[in-house]
Amino acid sequence: MKPVKTAVIGCGAISDIYLSNMMRKFSTLEVVACAASHRENAEKKAAQYGIRAASVDEILADPEVELVVVLTPAHTHYELVRKALLAGKHVYTEKTLATDLREAQDLIAVAAEKGLRLGCAPETFMGSALQTVRKAIEEGLIGDITSFHVVANRDLTLLASLFKFLRQPGGGICYDYGVYYLTALVSLLGPAQAVYARVGNHSRVRKNVIPDSSEFGQEYIYDNEAQVNAVLTLKNGVTGTFSLNGDSAAPDQAYFTIHGTKGILRLGDANQFGGEIAWMPDDYMNPAWQVLEPVSALADNCRGIGPADMGRCLRNGGVHLASGEMACHVLDIIEKMIRSGETGQPMETETGFLRPAPFDSWKELLL
Repeated sequence: MKPVKTAVIGCGAISDIYLSNMMRKFSTLEVVACAASHRENAEKKAAQYGIRAASVDEILADPEVELVVVLTPAHTHYELVRKALLAGKHVYTEKTLATDLREAQDLIAVAAEKGLRLGCAPETFMGSALQTVRKAIEEGLIGDITSFHVVANRDLTLLASLFKFLRQPGGGICYDYGVYYLTALVSLLGPAQAVYARVGNHSRVRKNVIPDSSEFGQEYIYDNEAQVNAVLTLKNGVTGTFSLNGDSAAPDQAYFTIHGTKGILRLGDANQFGGEIAWMPDDYMNPAWQVLEPVSALADNCRGIGPADMGRCLRNGGVHLASGEMACHVLDIIEKMIRSGETGQPMETETGFLRPAPFDSWKELLL
């Protein structure tokens, strides 16, 4: 098939893995240009990858560019994605779709009105680990699902010292980190119905802890949510717990399990594409974990596979998996967690989506 001509907006740290994979790993895209808020950053990245440096307006005015991949901080997504859609471009954006549910819903509406595709990270649910879980569930390995439990931690003082965008709207523990677990969860089990949460921030004023930083020891303001403890009920009636702590010591640790009438599945870090998936069968006399065979080879860092799948669907038809609708629903869950934390009341979600199909076509995307 003829590759989809693609341009990238945003040349920060995450752009390297996207550009490398989209140009050297996946067959459905042809990256032709990149843009950044500072032209020199775009020129440096363009020289590194042998593509053209351009401004955002130049990319959006270029009739050759069919798909725009937005890799800027979350608080810039709404304006950039909307502008690209209005320019007639299909868009895939890093998470989250926006930092406000109403803005995300507007983007969904604009894309539908224009007949354009809209996709959004995270795409880690397309990797071997979560697809192995998907297969195990659908084959009835753990029977009827009865609960799920997510517990994960981060050191946000450290990370926000390193990455200033985490101090901006959309940089909190739910938006920047919890989004991986929520996307994994709903991609496996379907949309959420209601949430009841407690949300906190151990310290609004923090100090830069990076010794070689020019700001080492200096105070900065962190106004985003740093902790969330929630009870989440899905539309299928299954209820589970969701707990993130950004006021923890490093490194990240993950406890993610799905429980059923015939066994338990143990997942890993939802921020990764691969990782060990283990199953404990319903065997009281021998409660041993058994590692499941991965269903695909997508175990390394496969960022860019979301837009690559969009490119395949643009040429061949079908529904791309990392959909804007699912991303909008995940943002809906996050907003309801924050609001529940503020009000002390349970909150119901407003949105839904069609759960993505199993990712059986992954080999078609590889070079």
